[in-house]
This record gives sequence, C-alpha cells and structure tokens, in this order.
Amino acid sequence: MSFNFQQNRLFAESKSLSEIANEFGTPCYVYSRAAFESQLAQYHQGLEGHDGLICYAVKACSNIAILNILAKKGAGFDIVSIGELQRVITAGGDPKKVVFSGVAKEYHEIQYALEVGIHCFNVESPDEIDLINQVASDLNTIAPISLRVNPDVDAKTHPYISTGLKDNKFGVDIKSAASVYERAATLKNIKIKGVDCHIGSQLTDVTPFMDALDRVLALVDELSAKGIEIEHLDLGGGIGVDYQGETPPNIPAYIQSVRKKIEGRNLSLIFEPGRSISANSGVLLTKVQFLKPNDHKNFAIIDAGMNDLIRPSLYSAWQNIQLIEPSNAPVKTWDLVGPICETGDFLGKERKLALEQNSVVAVMGSGAYGFTMASNYNTRNKPCEVLVDGDTVHLIGKRQTFEQQIENEQLIQE
Repeated sequence: MSFNFQQNRLFAESKSLSEIANEFGTPCYVYSRAAFESQLAQYHQGLEGHDGLICYAVKACSNIAILNILAKKGAGFDIVSIGELQRVITAGGDPKKVVFSGVAKEYHEIQYALEVGIHCFNVESPDEIDLINQVASDLNTIAPISLRVNPDVDAKTHPYISTGLKDNKFGVDIKSAASVYERAATLKNIKIKGVDCHIGSQLTDVTPFMDALDRVLALVDELSAKGIEIEHLDLGGGIGVDYQGETPPNIPAYIQSVRKKIEGRNLSLIFEPGRSISANSGVLLTKVQFLKPNDHKNFAIIDAGMNDLIRPSLYSAWQNIQLIEPSNAPVKTWDLVGPICETGDFLGKERKLALEQNSVVAVMGSGAYGFTMASNYNTRNKPCEVLVDGDTVHLIGKRQTFEQQIENEQLIQE
C-alpha cells in the first residue's frame, strides 16, 4: 500500500508524513504517485485487448501534476466544464481522448471543445443537441455526440451522488431515448457515436452496473433496428472504494464481465473512473490545536475544517483518521472539529485516538473530492498539495495567500 505504517509511523511511499507536515505545514494534502498509477493500471488491465478509453474524471482530483501523470500513462479524461478541459490540455492531455459530460454546457464551451477536437460530447438533453448542432454549423464542422441515458436504476448510494434514477437531473429517460436519437440523426452537423450511462458513485456491488448495461444494450438493439448504429458504450464511473471496510468490486473482473456481455457486438468501451483512482491515493494532514474535553463530549479542535474537506459535513461521509506518530496520551473518544464557525464543521466524530495538543493526524481517503471541493469560507486560505514519488516530495500546489483570495475584488471609487 502507498500509505503504510513503518515502525508505528505513517508513511506515504518511502516518505514519513511527519517530515512532510514539518516541512509544508498543515492543513496539507498529500498524494501518492504510485497509488494513482496502480489504480489506473487496473482499468487498463481490464480493457487490454479491447478498443476503448479510460477517461479519468477530472472533478475528483484535478491538480495538473496529477493529470499529467495520468496522461503519461495513457489516460483519457472525463470533463464537465471548459476549465477542466483547459486543465487537461495544460497538463499535456490529448483532447482526442476527452469526453465532455455535464448538464449545462454553454456555447463558448462547446465551441472550444470542437476547436481542440475532443472525442465526444455526452449529451444530457434534446435542447443541448440543438445547441451543439448550432455551434458545429457555425464552425462548419461535425460534432460527435453520445446521449446520456437515465436507466432508472437504483445505485443504492447516498442520494446526493445517485445519478441514474428518474428523480435525478442527469440524462434522458431511456424510454424516450430512441426518439431523441432519431431526431439527432436528422441534424447535418451531428454525428452519433455512442450511448452514455452513469448511475451514481461509491457503488460496491456490480449488480446495478450490469442491470443498467442490460437496459442500455436493449436500446442499442432498438436503435440498430431503426438504422442508427452505435459505435461505443460509455459506462461512466462509480466504482466504490474502501472508506470504512467496504469491499469494492475487482476492477479488471468488472470490466471483463462487461466485455463478456457485449461479445459479438462491435462496440468499443469507455469508462470514467474518478474516486476509484484518486480517493485512496491521497490524505489530508491536520494538526490538533486544542483539546476541549467536557462531561458530555471530548472535542479535538484541528486546523482543517469543512472548507478544506467538505465530504463529512456535506454527505455525512466517514473517513478513517490516523495518528501519524505514536503517542503516549491516553486513548479517548474524540470529535475532531474544525475552525469554521458552523456546528456542522467536523471531519470525524467519536474516534478513539490518543490525542494531545499538536498531534498531527491523517484523514485517509481524501484524494477524491477533497481539494477540488475546498473553498475560502470564513476567508480561509486553501491548503497546499504535495506529491510523493518514492522518497521524493514535490510541491504541486502552493498554499493560497490572502492576497490571492482577494486579487479579483476591488473597492468602489467614491
């Protein structure tokens, strides 16, 4: 494992997290290059020998150094904004390996994506198809599209990260998808490439994936009967990770089961993993500022808050918290709470830890939706980001300054 204990001290690869905390301060995100690469390799292993793309979901962890590492290992990218596309290009990613998802693409975003030559748009509504066709016509080009269908499959995950139910805002009802495709086929600046389906995140059972695949393949057959041939299936992301003893699916085995189900069909495959590549490839280091025990509850006040890592507050997400150095303090049950002026500001509750003032802990599994969802709430600077490669540490994201926070603000002139 890339994060492991050596003589009761927590390491990232071959580097002590204590050394990193001392050098770069806290809060601090720490990533493992080996972890990112090994997780991506599992997807490539499953797809080996079959035409397709592994498109890393940029929103999970979008530092350009991370994107550059993944691009060098052959990754494509799943993006949801022009900013993410610009990140990919800045990081050396190939636009031809980019799929553009998201429900609210704007004219200028579509224009830029067509100009750089992305692989495909994952379209979320009939109106969006019309806009893409208009932009493509204005540019005298053809836009490749894949319709995101909503199969109404219950992923049985947190409602905020469920995306495949008819109650969710994403995609087109699979029952009406054929008619949307038929209309798209009449548009002269649209090229139908595929079918896209993403049912949610943090799934630890492949059954919902396979259920959705069955429904998508039925649609592919229906379209074929109407003379509309589909070239690829984009099955999204959603593979879960181990936060609290979950047993995630074996990634190569999952992809192999998909390949078996489409045998005899000339379909390439696209997968859009995010969390399953990045979550356990990063941790957040934070230091205990004060201990505040009372008769009812023991509070450990730390220097990282919900602005640095919002998942526990937003999703009631549980992430393991580990001391990075052994301690002689007694083990007690603590709520680890941050400096934000909100009762909901916590990173972990009821954790049995031997804490003392200035203890540094690692919030494990913070590589996905950690820094990317950080904010400046309470005018707090965003933390730094470092990447460990063996025994070498690279600063890949400097700690934000107050001056950087306000650089786009200005006083009114009177």
